[in-house]
Amino acid sequence: MAEIKKVTARGKTRYRFVVDIGPDPVTGKRRQLTVTKDTKKEAEAEQARIRHQRDTGVFVAPSKATVAELVALWLAAATRDVEAATKRSYEDAMRYVVTHLGEKRVQQLSEEDVESLVDWMLTSARRIGGKPGTGLSVRTVSLTLGRLRAALNLGIRRGLVARNVAEHVTIPRQARKADKLRRKARTPWTEAEVKEFLGHVAGDRLYAVMLLSLIGLRPAEVCGLRWEDVDLTAGTLSVEITRTLVAGEVIEKDTKSEAGDRALPLPEIVRTALRTFRKRQAAEQLAAGEGYDASGRVAVDELGRAVKTDWLRRRAYERMQSAEVRKVRLYDARHACLSWMANNGVPDTVVSAWAGHADLGFTKRVYVHPDPQSLKAGSERLADLLG
Repeated sequence: MAEIKKVTARGKTRYRFVVDIGPDPVTGKRRQLTVTKDTKKEAEAEQARIRHQRDTGVFVAPSKATVAELVALWLAAATRDVEAATKRSYEDAMRYVVTHLGEKRVQQLSEEDVESLVDWMLTSARRIGGKPGTGLSVRTVSLTLGRLRAALNLGIRRGLVARNVAEHVTIPRQARKADKLRRKARTPWTEAEVKEFLGHVAGDRLYAVMLLSLIGLRPAEVCGLRWEDVDLTAGTLSVEITRTLVAGEVIEKDTKSEAGDRALPLPEIVRTALRTFRKRQAAEQLAAGEGYDASGRVAVDELGRAVKTDWLRRRAYERMQSAEVRKVRLYDARHACLSWMANNGVPDTVVSAWAGHADLGFTKRVYVHPDPQSLKAGSERLADLLG
């Protein structure tokens, strides 16, 4: 045990000891703590307390570590074995924390500080993807809050902080309510809108590609689809590869989950459109000669080059505008497909499998929307019951 020494300064006698408190959780360097008390008894009690807490892993030594340093520590641990897209999402979420709270010492961080972060994100934190200086979505704020909680939990395990000050911070009810109303207003196409759009693009070069989005494939799945994944004789396609953008970089990878890797029977209209598109690509390759890329993808430009999800979205929006139909996200076109299936008697398990979801409840909660036709059918059933 370290010796407790008597020290005298300015005519006053006090008692001092030095104790080893382990490596710094940020730098890894050895640390020692010097403690001075007025009486030997107080010094002995404090020395015993520190040693006990150190040995049981609950001691928190004074530290100048900042929130930014804790974030860096957490990111290094959390992104060791994740995909590039996941790593980027973690970094994006924590960038707001570093911007708003990064210079603050982590041991001085309070619940009020975390609430201030939430309020700032909801009102004025946006820098890209919309009007700068406006608020971010509740989903984005929720993801950041969750990552901050995880970082503070790491801080507890590493002995940087005694408690998680973000644990009980929540997103204000009014913000959640407003977000729910915004999402509710973002409705997928009705059956009539789908037919109007398809009628407009029936002779378009990308007709088959638009159909793939409308049978429930994700944009990244459409861009990743290869001709080798399509069996036009059997009338099936296999969803195995996705192609998406992460921070401006094209990432090709397996589907999001085991359930996402799936084989789908093609509606005859889609099979016919794909046959036509394949013949068109063959003619384009012949015309382009050596300038043709021959990427083997289904969704390609006129020179055979594989396309990105932002390319696909822009082409879809251009066609929505020329068709004079309501502009929706390609993901909403996917919602329209799954809702139509669910509302027209397709079993829930089939709808979920078609969507590539492992969680049936998630499919029903997020992707299935009651449309006017299905509600009218419900009314007619009630009329039968009520006589």
